Amino acid sequence: MVGKGSIKAEDLTLCFEKLMMFASASGSASVGGSGCSGGKMKMEGRVMITDWKDIPIELLLQILALTDDQTVILASGVCRGWRDAVCLGLTRLSLSWCTKNMNSLVLSLAPKFTRLQTLILRQDHKPQLEDSAVESIANFCHDLQVLDLSKSFKLSDRSLYALAHGCPNLTKLNISGCSAFSDIALEYLAGFCRKLEVLNLCGCVRTASDRALQAIGRYCSQLQSLNLGWCEDVCDVGVMSLAYGCPELRTVDLCGCVQISDDSVIALANRCPHLQSLGLYYCKNITDRAMYSLAQSLVKNKPAAMWESRKTRNDEEGLRTLNISQCTALTPSAVQAVCDSFPALHTCSGRHSLNFSGCMNLTSVHCACAVQAHRTANAFPHSAH
Repeated sequence: MVGKGSIKAEDLTLCFEKLMMFASASGSASVGGSGCSGGKMKMEGRVMITDWKDIPIELLLQILALTDDQTVILASGVCRGWRDAVCLGLTRLSLSWCTKNMNSLVLSLAPKFTRLQTLILRQDHKPQLEDSAVESIANFCHDLQVLDLSKSFKLSDRSLYALAHGCPNLTKLNISGCSAFSDIALEYLAGFCRKLEVLNLCGCVRTASDRALQAIGRYCSQLQSLNLGWCEDVCDVGVMSLAYGCPELRTVDLCGCVQISDDSVIALANRCPHLQSLGLYYCKNITDRAMYSLAQSLVKNKPAAMWESRKTRNDEEGLRTLNISQCTALTPSAVQAVCDSFPALHTCSGRHSLNFSGCMNLTSVHCACAVQAHRTANAFPHSAH
């Protein structure tokens, strides 16, 4: 059935029954006065729907919006009218549920679903996706903005070269775990996909080199989120290039980037005024110098008038999450300075947005609300009975 390019009569019947079930559930809210009884749907007192071919296109698209992606794909094979409607109306598709024949399915769907803007091809099971499928996507889906290729171990540089030419409007790209991509191919992609805002390179050790990061800093000035988790070849040169070239960065994950030093954090603190989340887990070269730079960054990056007005409203800017677990060179005073500078960082129970697990010497660091809770508890001790 799905993934093998053939649609059986019983599949169409099942699809129709499912669609009728959704239509019946949505009732008059979806169509305005429609109802369903005796296996037939009556619209505006005139049109009787007794077969899958009778469903008006407008109603079909409303119903399909409520169904799963497997049903949408099945519906596209019912007839030419349905296929055209689905192809024109479908902008988001996830095939992560497909555990068999994903590559063949993508090859068959890409030429039809040319209006796609979001495509999720995450593979949590056995890798199936090959370069031919990504090349087909690049050839037909030129409006694509969000693409998830995570854990696609079979893909090579051919895929990135194809995306560079065919999908220049990409804003979100997830290639985490795609270990075969080279830094040269990523550098090439960055030169064409300059609208990137979110990029996930977690575990892409060969891909995320300083050379590639320099290219991203050079071309992708709109980047807001970057995951470089466990990219062990990343050094200060690459991170500093990102900080200088991508001032809109809000989320940066450097967990496991064991070669970076304080210079990387200082560059991010000074050049990325919107930074809200920073992951430094297991970055053992990070010292107090980096922490004090973060603590002072909010004042440095804001004019005095803006700083005064900011203190009068809820904290909306600055660090909201910081992971310094296993950064054993840090001292309590430096980390406390960061915590005091950013009220959104919490150490209290249930709100651990400041994570320093594995740093036994930092147990004295507390956020403001934790200190207040402690003071309140001491001020009003439980009465003995």
